Amino acid sequence: MTNGAGGADDGFGPHDSGDETALDDAEFGAGLLEEELRQAAAILDPVPPELWRIAVDAYALHDLDARLAELTFDSLVDAIPVRGAGDVPRMLTFSTGELSVDVEVTAHGLIGQVLPPQPARIEVLGGPHPAVPDTLTADAMGRFTSDLPPTGPFALRLRTGGEVVVTEWLRA
Repeated sequence: MTNGAGGADDGFGPHDSGDETALDDAEFGAGLLEEELRQAAAILDPVPPELWRIAVDAYALHDLDARLAELTFDSLVDAIPVRGAGDVPRMLTFSTGELSVDVEVTAHGLIGQVLPPQPARIEVLGGPHPAVPDTLTADAMGRFTSDLPPTGPFALRLRTGGEVVVTEWLRA
C-alpha cells in the first residue's frame, strides 16, 4: 500500500514536509513568547535582592561531600497540640544514616544535640541578617546552644570529624 505522497502507508495518514516547518515555527514563537514574559516579569515583578542573595547562598550549599539530613520530625506538623500552651518551642529532628540532630527553636535561640553524642562544629545558615553563618560548637555529649534565634529560612551544616552533613532548609 502507498500513501498519497507515493511512499509506504504507515497508517498515520499523508505526510507533509510542511508539518515540520509549522512545528519549528510554533516552537520558535513559543520561545519568543517565553523570553518576552521573562523580561516583563523582571521589570514588573523583580526578584527582591534579599531573596536573590538567599537563593545564591542556598546554591552555594551544594556540596558534593555533604550528606543531606532530612526532616523526620517537626512539632508544628507531627505533635499533638496542648490546650492552653502558650509560646511552645518548635522541636525538630533531622536524620541521615546513623546520625541525627535534635533541635529546639525558641524566640531566644537554638538548643540541640547531635546523636550519637560527639563533638561537632555547626553552622546556622540563612536568614536575612547574618552575612556570615553563626558557628556553634557541640561538646563531647553532642550538645550545642545559640543565643540568636534563626530568622527566615535556615539550615544547619554539621562537621563531625571528616563528615559534612547539611539539614533541609526550613522557615523559622
